[in-house]
Amino acid sequence: MQVSKWGNSLAVRLPADLVDKLGLKEGDDIELLSLGKHQFGVERALTLDERFALLRQARGRLSETVEIDRDATHER
Repeated sequence: MQVSKWGNSLAVRLPADLVDKLGLKEGDDIELLSLGKHQFGVERALTLDERFALLRQARGRLSETVEIDRDATHER
């Protein structure tokens, strides 16, 4: 892959086989992960529908003894 100038940023083009493996389409969000000094990984961010599906799967799985404190969660 070649790094190219795109406005004030740098950009790379992803090879078609990687795009297919990740199931990417135009407009998808991706994350680049640093895997070492000279290595990186690419992950496709979950779509809103995929996130809702995961929440539906987890529904009802918390123990009755679990207490969630909203203020403590957002405490800095």
